[in-house]
Amino acid sequence: MGVKGFVEGGIASIIAGCSTHPLDLIKVRMQLQGESLAAPNPVLRPAFAFNNGGAISAIHVTAAPRPSVGPVAVGMNILRQEGPAALFSGVSATVLRQTLYSTTRMGLYDVLKTKWTNPETGNMPLVRKITAGLIAGGIGAAVGNPADVAMVRMQADGRLPAAARRNYTSVVDAIGSMARKEGVGSLWRGSSLTVNRAMIVTASQLASYDQIKESILEKGVMGDGLGTHVTASFAAGFVASVASNPVDVIKTRVMNMSVEVGKAAPYSGALDCAIKTVRAEGPMALYKGFIPTISRQGPFTVVLFVTLEQVRKLLKDF
Repeated sequence: MGVKGFVEGGIASIIAGCSTHPLDLIKVRMQLQGESLAAPNPVLRPAFAFNNGGAISAIHVTAAPRPSVGPVAVGMNILRQEGPAALFSGVSATVLRQTLYSTTRMGLYDVLKTKWTNPETGNMPLVRKITAGLIAGGIGAAVGNPADVAMVRMQADGRLPAAARRNYTSVVDAIGSMARKEGVGSLWRGSSLTVNRAMIVTASQLASYDQIKESILEKGVMGDGLGTHVTASFAAGFVASVASNPVDVIKTRVMNMSVEVGKAAPYSGALDCAIKTVRAEGPMALYKGFIPTISRQGPFTVVLFVTLEQVRKLLKDF
């Protein structure tokens, strides 16, 4: 039964991940808005300092902030500048990530759910669901971190100046190149953030889906069919998006940063990245990309659980 849970979760996760990959790419691009790029000709504006007499005492030049754009504009810019295929940049990394991370978390959650479910009522208390999600998500993220780093970099590559692009050809090339140039440790860059985010996402997503589904069935609002699965999964996607977006923004920036030999890294860690982001862009910067996050998380969660329920039906006799 435990092995079957891993197989069912893996199939559903890969289908959901590939089908919503363009939305995830747009989310990553939006989360990186506001970070300084090595642009050759930055937009500059004059800044003046006046003394008490009103005379100009100093003149200096500051860089004008880059305006943030919405998900539709980001998507259109990608299509115009990089072509339709760019929306699936890093899809090979998504497949590997879902194979490692999501298969592990879905399978472990299913194992823990089986062990902790009350045999008399057939239900599991919400606290145990959340605990199972935290454990499964953390372990899954640790297993899948190399693919996660590769996916973020491949998705973000198109926004860099041509000379600074990494131009990975596949997830294997990305992981191999990082290991050779930056050391094997780079494959687990941002792993603490990945684990924290995965624990939050898995606990909120899986626990809320099961809890909402149980409530709908107990109250007789709908039967155990497609309507219940879609309703519970979309609500679960919204809960997961709200809970995880700040950690996701920091994770994306830490994973995407380029560390050159002999130079200080842009961020010394997750806390440093969070502080610099809030100072430079304000607290709401932690919710950058929220619209594409919920736009991606909603469909992803719906496809994930609807597919999972159908796969379970197909494999129920095995």
